[in-house]
Amino acid sequence: MISRLTESIIYIGANDHDIDLFEGHFEVPLGMSYNSYVVLDDKTVIFDTIDKSKTEEWLGNIEEALDGRSPDYLVIQHMEPDHSASLEAFVNKYPKVRLIGSNRAFKMAVQFFPELDISSRIEVSDGDTLNTGKHTFTFVSAPMVHWPEVIMTYESSEKILFSADGFGKFGALDVVDEEGWACEARRYYFGIIGKYGAQVQTVLKKISGYDISMICPLHGPVLDEDIDYYITTYDTWSSYEPEDRGVAIFYTSVYGNTKKAVELLADELRSLGEDTVEVIDLAREDMYESVEDAFRYDRIVLATTTYNGDIFPFMKEFTRHLAERNYQNRTVGMIENGSWAPNAIRTMKKELSECRNITYTDSNVTIFSALSERSINEIKALAKELSETKPPAANYEPQETKKWVCQVCGHVVEADSLPDDFQCPLCKVGKDNFKEIK
Repeated sequence: MISRLTESIIYIGANDHDIDLFEGHFEVPLGMSYNSYVVLDDKTVIFDTIDKSKTEEWLGNIEEALDGRSPDYLVIQHMEPDHSASLEAFVNKYPKVRLIGSNRAFKMAVQFFPELDISSRIEVSDGDTLNTGKHTFTFVSAPMVHWPEVIMTYESSEKILFSADGFGKFGALDVVDEEGWACEARRYYFGIIGKYGAQVQTVLKKISGYDISMICPLHGPVLDEDIDYYITTYDTWSSYEPEDRGVAIFYTSVYGNTKKAVELLADELRSLGEDTVEVIDLAREDMYESVEDAFRYDRIVLATTTYNGDIFPFMKEFTRHLAERNYQNRTVGMIENGSWAPNAIRTMKKELSECRNITYTDSNVTIFSALSERSINEIKALAKELSETKPPAANYEPQETKKWVCQVCGHVVEADSLPDDFQCPLCKVGKDNFKEIK
């Protein structure tokens, strides 16, 4: 797929409608796009390669776009295989090309392609530039957005940000997404990048001084209108602030009694004037759609059964996803159901114990098997409290704790300092192989 973005910049990516699970677990009913770009100038630059399933199509796009010229540079912004798997095929076809990337990217390139000759390369750091004639590129280090080697690139003459996985979205480009950009971009962000809000905030500060007229991500559409909207939205997401006022109720139900409680709560909230009430069955809805909704709204309710002395598996998975992604700045109500020893509320709070700035409602609900007059009154009290609740004040403090990235495997550790005898829990290398993420 080729399309001209400007007089000198050409899109050369591909759409994938054969994929059912992106990264092995994200459902992508609208497919995926793998984006790549050519900049034509005195010297030609290509931004990123493409997934191996589309290598031949991509190489054909390059040949058509260059129209007899050879590429001078390939910028490797991200080494994840959906963007780097065609690297070896590209270098074999264009052996004179010079590769541009971070030091960490080239270390990863050797890991992915041990036989590949990458000696013709330029290692770039934050703020380094490349001039190709009419275009000047400034490289922006973006570690852990969402891998440690990532760079973004700003081109000043046409005011274009090549944003790697930032501002990306699920979905192929030849499919009309009736939901618009935000829905699948939100699911993409919180599913893939959401844990790294502090690092996204750092990058947003770096690019805040740039005049940006177009954003070219590695997935999803090129963004060339209302740029402030996209940047503001990313600022909201990475600050862990609610995007909309509303109540999202997440539940699991074995025999239908917890479901009845949730439906009653939703009706009560609506009767109290709550405009947005979403009810999500965690056993039947896409898990990452559910995660997306939890981050979207300012208030949530978790409703589940006591199950094997714990909580129902889908709720267990859901709360784990929230905790892993630093869920915070929300009001949370809870409903538990148990026939003889309900303890789901205590367990769910334990699952979220490391989440910051969570306000738990005073009015929670305990059901013994089926709804009773007592539990119905508790539901009404919970609805009233939620309807009167204002969002908790944001208490987000980027980089409150230092973060250290392993230069061997990319594992990130949060700690003020690392002891001398520290070992990476994944690859077992020592403290000297860790670098602080600035």
